[in-house]
Amino acid sequence: MMGSEGSRLPGLEIEDKAVQVTDGWTLYSATITTGTTSSLSVFISYNSIGCVISKANAASFEKAAKNLMLYRHPCILKFISSWHKNGNTYLATENVCPLSQVLSGQTSLQICIGLHSILKALVFLHEKLANALVVLNSTAEDGEIEALSSHNNVCCAAVYVIPDGTWKLGGLEYLCRFSELTTSYLQETRAHRYEKGVAPEEENTKSSNISQQYSCIDQFAFGVLAEEVLSKKPEDDVPAMADFQELCKKQLQNIEPSVRPKLSSLLEHPFFTHSYIKIHSFLEELPLKSDLEKQLFFRSLVTELESLPEELIASQLGSLLLSRLVLLDTTAQQNFLPRVLCPSDSGHLGLFTIATYKKYLVPKLIHMFCVRDAQVRLLLLTHFSKFCNVFTNEQLKEQILPEVHNSHKSNPKTIKSPIHVQDLSSQLRVNTVSIGADTDSAASYETLPERPSPDGGEDKTTTTSDEETEAWSDWDVPDSNGGVSVGEKEEVPLSKQDSPRHVSSPLKDSTTTRTSSGQNSLPDITTLDIKMSSPLPTVGKHRDEIDFFQDMEPVISKTSVLRVSEETPKSKFDVSLVSGGEEEGWYDDLEDWGDIGK
Repeated sequence: MMGSEGSRLPGLEIEDKAVQVTDGWTLYSATITTGTTSSLSVFISYNSIGCVISKANAASFEKAAKNLMLYRHPCILKFISSWHKNGNTYLATENVCPLSQVLSGQTSLQICIGLHSILKALVFLHEKLANALVVLNSTAEDGEIEALSSHNNVCCAAVYVIPDGTWKLGGLEYLCRFSELTTSYLQETRAHRYEKGVAPEEENTKSSNISQQYSCIDQFAFGVLAEEVLSKKPEDDVPAMADFQELCKKQLQNIEPSVRPKLSSLLEHPFFTHSYIKIHSFLEELPLKSDLEKQLFFRSLVTELESLPEELIASQLGSLLLSRLVLLDTTAQQNFLPRVLCPSDSGHLGLFTIATYKKYLVPKLIHMFCVRDAQVRLLLLTHFSKFCNVFTNEQLKEQILPEVHNSHKSNPKTIKSPIHVQDLSSQLRVNTVSIGADTDSAASYETLPERPSPDGGEDKTTTTSDEETEAWSDWDVPDSNGGVSVGEKEEVPLSKQDSPRHVSSPLKDSTTTRTSSGQNSLPDITTLDIKMSSPLPTVGKHRDEIDFFQDMEPVISKTSVLRVSEETPKSKFDVSLVSGGEEEGWYDDLEDWGDIGK
């Protein structure tokens, strides 16, 4: 199902210029920003109101998006999202371009790898899914398992190429299950499918060959596709290329469907079993391999790669050779990676020259430095001195150095010696590269120096432990019996230098030599660099004390209250009251009221 307008990818920006325009949809390049910026492709099907053709195209476009979402495979175009907006249908996929736009620049070996990818996608649709998703045919005898689906439009227009050169199968708008593959369905969709890829048996509407062999439609179309893309390429670049072209023309495009070989059997043809294809397939399926298979593979990998073109290996296999799984493999670290992580021009027996390194491998190495994995970072830093000269100063300062700094900050053990920092320093042509001021240590993990002496002891000579014990004993005040008195302390008189008007310098006072004659005696107060502003009082003794904070004491006085007698303002309406006569008036009247009650 298509998503609503609200399901549109956040941070998506679609370019104005179209990459490809067809009758049913338009392809655009786009970017999406979610922390990091990524490139993708967006297919848009514009819906014209009241147009019957537009509605039919929109329906087939939605079916293609639905099939991309259902059928997931490394060799099938990767589905990301789909939604409706303003009556139009949007489909977001991985970043691709049509094969027709890059086919002229493809070599025979690149086309061979691309056809191998398309072939694996078709085998996945025909056979592998039939085993994964078992669909039982109710009319089949003895529990025969019905195969799953047919693409029905294998052609150059249905193939897309991602940035690393890998071919992906798309154009799933006419895909259907084998149970739905009928002559009437093929006739209804024939006008929109590639004419040269239409099998001859479709001409006979009464033919029963389609119902007997469901995969015959894609077999014929794949033979046409292989013949077209290899027609103008030299035959000497890939082993058994001429034989494969002959097979495509005489067998896959044979009029009789029963003569056409199974697509899965083509995977064993010498055209798809040479060393490069084997290396590419093994690296893609590396997680599925056993430890023994990995050991045998990486021990012989260098020898096999040396027989192939250098630029082809770097451009087509660079991402796989520098993948995380390869970097963390023990056998690869010992037998393979030392030859990859060093250019051959730097005095080492590397597989790639500096020019090839800068063109193809530097972007991949920068990407690997951004992987937040301590083991990957440590491995790259171990070999960093061999390939650091392939980076520009801007790449080192803006991309490599910040990642090394973050790695050291999160896990200091990833940089075990200053040699990596020295490599950066020599490459950047500076004296020192600072790993970071906010880290606990720069780049060295040597023993920290001894804690310096306190102020006033800079010029003090080193003393033994016995001398230090004797020096600390000078702080104790002996009593009359030779012991140490804790309760009473001897009063130390203040010198003139201790007055507030004269402040002695600690460095100057520290130069005073302290005599030590073996007896416990108090040293001079200036030697200890301690100023006693308020000595402890001694029993039976009184003296005037100098209070250095006397002027700082606040003076708090009680708030004075001024009482003022209130004067009543004079008015012409004032009435003077005459005392007396309070008994008159009301009492007589009350007596009269009493008489009335009687």
